[in-house]
Amino acid sequence: EILKKLKHRHIIRYYGGGTVENRRFYAMEALTGGSLEDRIKERGRLTWEQTLDVARQIASGLEHAHTSGVIHRDLKPANLLFSANRVLKITDFGIARDTQRTALTADGKTVGTMAYMAPEQITGKHPITGRTDLYALGCVMYEMLTGRTPFAGETQAAEMLFKHVEEVPRNVREEAHDCPILLAELIDELLEKEPSERPFDALAVKTRLDEIRERATSTQSQTNRTLIDSRVATAADRDSLAKSLGKKKKRRKRKDEGPTPPWERVPVLLGLLGLLLVPIYFVLKPKPESHYYEEAKRLMASDSAVDWYDADRGPIATLIEDFPEGRYADEARDWRLRIEADKLTKQIERRIAKKDDPESEPERLYMAARAFEQFGDRLSALDKYEAIRRLLAGDESSAAYVRMAEDRIAEIEASVDSDADRVTFVNAQIAEGDELYLSGEELKARNKWQSIAKLYRDDPEFDKQVGRVKDRLLDPGGTIRKEREAAAESDS
Repeated sequence: EILKKLKHRHIIRYYGGGTVENRRFYAMEALTGGSLEDRIKERGRLTWEQTLDVARQIASGLEHAHTSGVIHRDLKPANLLFSANRVLKITDFGIARDTQRTALTADGKTVGTMAYMAPEQITGKHPITGRTDLYALGCVMYEMLTGRTPFAGETQAAEMLFKHVEEVPRNVREEAHDCPILLAELIDELLEKEPSERPFDALAVKTRLDEIRERATSTQSQTNRTLIDSRVATAADRDSLAKSLGKKKKRRKRKDEGPTPPWERVPVLLGLLGLLLVPIYFVLKPKPESHYYEEAKRLMASDSAVDWYDADRGPIATLIEDFPEGRYADEARDWRLRIEADKLTKQIERRIAKKDDPESEPERLYMAARAFEQFGDRLSALDKYEAIRRLLAGDESSAAYVRMAEDRIAEIEASVDSDADRVTFVNAQIAEGDELYLSGEELKARNKWQSIAKLYRDDPEFDKQVGRVKDRLLDPGGTIRKEREAAAESDS
């Protein structure tokens, strides 16, 4: 059922199934290129360039899965297979049907799936979300670069779990010295104990990986150009410089020799070197805080979410990380909160459209408020949003939900009729359902009555209205007729 939903280049394909002679079956894509686990065992470890390429393919597949409401929960090299043309595919989405019980058994120096298990899977302190898979991705990237998992060693299962929850792994650059600093920093973020401190989603990880490759490539090109430019000195220049540095014994000047040519004098050579370094200095010179603020402000003024996300990954990140106490830091953090709220809103709208269950308590509260708002009862929605603001105030991990609720409160208060009555509204909705039923649109009428029964079933103020719609769902024609007859007698 999960694989039916997922159709992506980096996820194993499902081709259908059925029953033959009472035996059930389904068919999947055949992958003959081996697993990532095989590659790591064969090579010891991968280069940082290979790690970037593989990690990007994994992040791309996870992005599609998470958007489809699927959390893998068992990401590890053995479940990452390659096709014949070397395209990576995420496989094994049936952790509950794992016949090898990899989540429970030890194997050599690691403890199966536990070597990639996020803290929230162990403690239950936080709900399982897409960021749970991102933690496992961090473990996989760590293993690709070093040849071992972050918490490998001769250890018991309980000790392994404790390390995931309490210990910080060694920085990956301690073992993979050629790993770019930016890539090591991303792995550190992916391995954060608190889900809220990891990257926002798989798309953010994929974008960061692209930026790391681009910057690393650019740095290499700049270094190569600098080395080439530095070779413009002639052989005589280099020989003279070597002599001045004591690399060759200084010979005595003969009487018949003229004065030393200018280009062989040390001050001149040092001056040339200084001229070479000046443009490099201005290229690498740190830009002021105001530069990043103006760039972020320009992008955040756009109506395009793409510009917002570019701002978050670029100037906003710089303002928060490089200038945490700067004059624009608070505004940058507020922008980031606004961006996270925008992403969460879109994610929840997709979840509501697909009728998926919420993944966390803040999400459940927000989805309940949106249900009232979409039904048209903005006053009840307002109460629900107010409850979110009140209940989640002070919870840093839920700050984006508070921001979302405040945005909805402001919009509703600007348009709602302060004299409106919720009971009057619900009675009008019941009457509207009656008219739909009597005009032959029974399905629409039932949907409206069912919405009322579901939305208001836990509110004692609406016990009477909930009872009325339940009677209609059992016997719509008879109930409507009885109510109208009773109303006619009352009027007479």
